[in-house]
Amino acid sequence: MTILHTLASGSSGNAALLEKDGVCLLLDAGISCRRITSALRELGRSLDDLSGILITHTHADHIAGLQTLLKRWDGPVYASEAAGRDLRRRLAGIENRLSPFVMGDRFTVDGCDVDAFPTSHDAPGSAGFRVGDFGLLTDTGIVTDEAAEVLCGVPLLMLEANHDVDMLRGGAYPYFLKRRILGDEGHLSNEAAARFAVRSCRSGTEELVLAHLSRDNNTPETALCAVSAALAEAGEGPALSVAERECTGPCHQVTEGVCKR
Repeated sequence: MTILHTLASGSSGNAALLEKDGVCLLLDAGISCRRITSALRELGRSLDDLSGILITHTHADHIAGLQTLLKRWDGPVYASEAAGRDLRRRLAGIENRLSPFVMGDRFTVDGCDVDAFPTSHDAPGSAGFRVGDFGLLTDTGIVTDEAAEVLCGVPLLMLEANHDVDMLRGGAYPYFLKRRILGDEGHLSNEAAARFAVRSCRSGTEELVLAHLSRDNNTPETALCAVSAALAEAGEGPALSVAERECTGPCHQVTEGVCKR
């Protein structure tokens, strides 16, 4: 059984709890340790239940709480080799806690298989993950071939829908930041997310959780409208929702390859 709860999702911080056959994994630690422990408590869990932390990349909205977590929890931190080098430069005391992985290689956490793939983002060693029935793809300007291959047919997919292109272009962000976000190493737009959502559902995805929405250049309603319209036009009808920005989200569950709605 696979269970996902998002703890926070967006440019102000990202973290999620994934449980796979009893193994608990924290996906990123971009909110404070206090908020993470509070969210775990709300879910009937604690830091002691975590078998590991998977880090997608080293931008602050994905690692802001990691330094304090390392002082209160003694488990391993999994990051790509390049991301691990960056973490060593930035966080004191992480050296002996790091378990670097090689992109494209499968590794295990407490017996749980994890497949990592590169994402196209302006951070060293940025990665996405597939853990059995669950896939995570955020912080990527384009969907890489590796991501599409690894995520093919995944029943439950957490997918970035960061911005509405028109909102971003017409908004107050400076030109250099707009260019960064819209670039191949930036973030997925609603339209790009919609295209990959259709592709994923055609290969077997049954539930999509849209994630990492921009506070300034998107709304949950806008993202849902764009993705649901593309899915409807393609004749696909997966469960579709948006991850909560500031609080713990609902339970997303997969049992024997079937999402329970």
